[in-house]
Amino acid sequence: MLPPSVAWRPQPVPRREPDEDVTTGVFRSHWAVVPLQVVAVALVFVALAGPILTMFGFGWVVMMTVAVVFGSLAYALPSWWYGTFGLREDHLVVHTGLVMRSSREIPLSRLQAVDVVQPLLMQVFGMAELRIELAGGDGSAIRLRCLRRGLAERVRAAVLAHAAGLPGRSPEAPEWPFYRLPFLLLLGALTFRVPVLLSFVLLLMLATAGAVFAEPGVAGALVPLTLGLLRYFWGPLARYTDYYASLSSDGLRLRYGMFQRRMQTVPPGRVQAVRVVEPLLWRALGVARVEANVAGYAGARQGDSATLLPVAPRRRAYALVDELFPDSGAAHVAMVPNRTWVPGLVGVDRRLFISTRGLFCQVTEIVPVERVQSLRLTAGPLARFTGLVSVDVDTPPGPVRARASAREAGEGRRLVDALAAYGRRARVPSAGTERWATRSTLERRPGHAVGTGAADGTYDTPET
Repeated sequence: MLPPSVAWRPQPVPRREPDEDVTTGVFRSHWAVVPLQVVAVALVFVALAGPILTMFGFGWVVMMTVAVVFGSLAYALPSWWYGTFGLREDHLVVHTGLVMRSSREIPLSRLQAVDVVQPLLMQVFGMAELRIELAGGDGSAIRLRCLRRGLAERVRAAVLAHAAGLPGRSPEAPEWPFYRLPFLLLLGALTFRVPVLLSFVLLLMLATAGAVFAEPGVAGALVPLTLGLLRYFWGPLARYTDYYASLSSDGLRLRYGMFQRRMQTVPPGRVQAVRVVEPLLWRALGVARVEANVAGYAGARQGDSATLLPVAPRRRAYALVDELFPDSGAAHVAMVPNRTWVPGLVGVDRRLFISTRGLFCQVTEIVPVERVQSLRLTAGPLARFTGLVSVDVDTPPGPVRARASAREAGEGRRLVDALAAYGRRARVPSAGTERWATRSTLERRPGHAVGTGAADGTYDTPET
């Protein structure tokens, strides 16, 4: 099956058949989890209780450590043995616990995203963690820890096949290369930001002043600056090193990470809204960042998984938008400027709502009209005095907060009416995101008028 876009692309990367049938049988974590848990408990016991037991002699330390080792082994081994999972038709069954047994049976039609994560220690031992995001909030995610890497990847392929409505034994879908982030571009883009440059210059000035005048109090300012640079420069650098994005019939695949390797798969239809961020200095380089609201991720996982392209040429960033929202034509939506000193553009047609705002950091937010959850027309005291309103377009949680600010009251009302009308037309009750590979494509009825923003701020609405 081809990916959503019909544009020409290179031949897909071939995928070999799975070596093991994971659709039947019972599976467990890697056996090395048991000795690792025992060693970890023993080291913690020696570090905490060892200094106290040395007062009674070295023999007590050895005897109690041996007792803790056998006690932790007696608990870890049965817990590992009874902690199983497996696929039963199109359901994932997970059993956990030793004293308090827990069994979960999850229909894979609720699947939102699948990630394979490899922290540094797991990479050393050839293990991985499989994270399955489900519709249902922060507590619904499934985390299968310490699996063999090959097993984790095969289970991921089987889970995606079931969620798409295909047999679980189906081979992994081929993928089409989309974008590989060069390391020098990532390094330059992270450096070429106003906060990072100012912090780095201030850090050098303080360090020089402290060395010249032998003033130790300078360290009080150096520490927070250093920590800030580690978070906003070194953190993204280590996270997005070796970034690779590809397209397949089972969704958008992202691979990245230096110390924690991650393979993220976002199935079709899970992206609810997108924004393209162009900081002031990045516009000189012609690059941008693409972030999205992805259904299924909640809490901290939403922030960790929101970035789809950390740094990419501007044209490539908008090409990804066209892939995520096929046949939407974001570049063809007519944009209407506002009438204030702060630049802002807004446009709407029968498929997309687009807004652009920001003087120093330009942010373009794109929301499909069928993903809009609610519309709000707001005006504060000052805005009412000037006759201006703001139109807020609410979507599922994420970094995108789409709004059209500083619009005239009549224009804002027409914009809300157009969005509401297009939203009713775009939503089809049976056009869910489940079983995307076998569901017949639903076409919108022909003859709908395309609402565009004119220069005078008018918006066409579809006929009812």
